Amino acid sequence: MSRIGKKPVELPSGVTASVSGQTIEVKGSKGTRNFTATDDVTISVEDNAVKVEPRGKSKRARQQWGMSRTMVANMVQGVSDGFKKELEIQGVGYRAAMNGNTLKLNLGYSHEVDFEVPAGVTVTAPKQTEIVVEGIDQQLVGQVAANIREWRAPEPYKGKGIRYKGEYIFRKEGKKK
Repeated sequence: MSRIGKKPVELPSGVTASVSGQTIEVKGSKGTRNFTATDDVTISVEDNAVKVEPRGKSKRARQQWGMSRTMVANMVQGVSDGFKKELEIQGVGYRAAMNGNTLKLNLGYSHEVDFEVPAGVTVTAPKQTEIVVEGIDQQLVGQVAANIREWRAPEPYKGKGIRYKGEYIFRKEGKKK
């Protein structure tokens, strides 16, 4: 039995869900998301909650049960509250600024890095050393944040680079004299 799959997903006020076949559509104040589940699970909406049940006792049905419930829960959270990733920039001369739909990054290269923000997420730079990625799709928000971080991952000697807010960077000792 899946401990995660057994729990129904509660729909907060202002969020509606509708099921047609294997596709569930969730609407909220921030937008609309939909998810098509495999044929191994059954999705139903009952008294302001979404229930996911496995069809049969096969290993695949049990795997899809918990995963499908988590996908629905993430959609509900996304359309009601949204997801947010915060990044910090550390290093002398490293900075970020938004220019329309492009994030301009100065990261110590001989050129400025232009990062095109994909549709579905919003990127803001409240300070020169902070970047905030927000959206209703958890996977897309995390991927965009990872792509930005990839331009200059934090290095272990001085800690320079782009890191997630609150991320611990294991520091190494430099050369001994």
